[in-house]
Amino acid sequence: MVLGGYGIVFAVAAVATWACTFVVRRLAVRIGAVVMPDERRVHAAPTPTLGGAAMFVAFLLAMLLASRLSQFKEVFASSSAPLGVVLAGTITFAVFLVDDLREMSAPAKLAGQVLAGSILALLGVTMFFFQIPFAGFVALSPDLEPLATVVWVVGMANAVNLIDGLDGLAAGIVALAGASFFIYGDQLVRAGSLGPENIGPLVAVIACGMCIGFLPHNFHPARIFMGDSGAMLLGVLMAASTLVVVGQTDNEFSGKTFFFFAPIFIPFFILGVPILDTAFAIIRRAGGRSRVAEADKEHLHHRLMRLGHGQRRSVVILWAWTALLCGMVLYPTFTKRGNAVIPVLVAALGIALYMLFHPGIRQRPVVGDPDADAGLADAGLADVVALEDRKGSAGSA
Repeated sequence: MVLGGYGIVFAVAAVATWACTFVVRRLAVRIGAVVMPDERRVHAAPTPTLGGAAMFVAFLLAMLLASRLSQFKEVFASSSAPLGVVLAGTITFAVFLVDDLREMSAPAKLAGQVLAGSILALLGVTMFFFQIPFAGFVALSPDLEPLATVVWVVGMANAVNLIDGLDGLAAGIVALAGASFFIYGDQLVRAGSLGPENIGPLVAVIACGMCIGFLPHNFHPARIFMGDSGAMLLGVLMAASTLVVVGQTDNEFSGKTFFFFAPIFIPFFILGVPILDTAFAIIRRAGGRSRVAEADKEHLHHRLMRLGHGQRRSVVILWAWTALLCGMVLYPTFTKRGNAVIPVLVAALGIALYMLFHPGIRQRPVVGDPDADAGLADAGLADVVALEDRKGSAGSA
């Protein structure tokens, strides 16, 4: 795989997201798209949302550029998958942009996700088969392929959305996941298991670039949130990438350790943190007889904060867990050794010890970072508008 084109597309996605977010932030304040603090949120000041709009613009620009690069000629000339990804991303962004501005019902939001998944399945971004350890490949019948695709898209999108509870958390996790999945796809191409027309690595690189460009605006203390439109868009892009990489190859990868390269498990390892958090949320809400879509403060990141970790430390800990899980998948790819799990377990123990025994957990639990939030706690919407005006004036000068 030639990496030059991917580097260019990544850079465009990152720079475009970063630049467009300045504009979107001011626009969000002007139209009143500001999230106010309340009992189920951890931020202490009114914060603009709609960051997903900047991501969406960057996504379209990156896809347009890729379609003009000779390296991706086979991707765009021989497949309807690029059109499917663009349409599914557009539908997802449009539905959840409305939800960011005016809250929609859960059935309406689910309908939008199902429509996006159906578009992907119709245009070839679907799961044909998957591999189960010690059982071989399981081929899906044509009538089950669309259903499996829709379930995959809905699950992945909601997993990313649920983890978007702290500044920079979702963007950092998806950036790591996108980079890791691109590397994994590259290895499959080198092994001859994926053809050059597969769009999976390209979509993963674009998602990674969007997150890297958004993080400077979103890391604590966040100046803007991505909103459901951004989180769901990232989830759909990661779903599309994983579908065409793990669901459309029936070759056992390079004869390596069967477990690590059984494709059905790869996305679950790389996106382990949001998927685990989603599973816990479903079980918890079902046990409490509350609606699955009902928000609460029992997610993994909320639990870390109750241990005494501030926002930044909680985010970095979950980033570290994501990097660890990604490494668990990728390390054997390059070392060709079956005992790669040993350094992974050692690193896991180190993270767990840091999480549980860091001196900060002996302090009174905090909702946010006091140093970062002190000057913002009493800010109102008028202060946010004034602040944006001053920034705009300074930029013009």
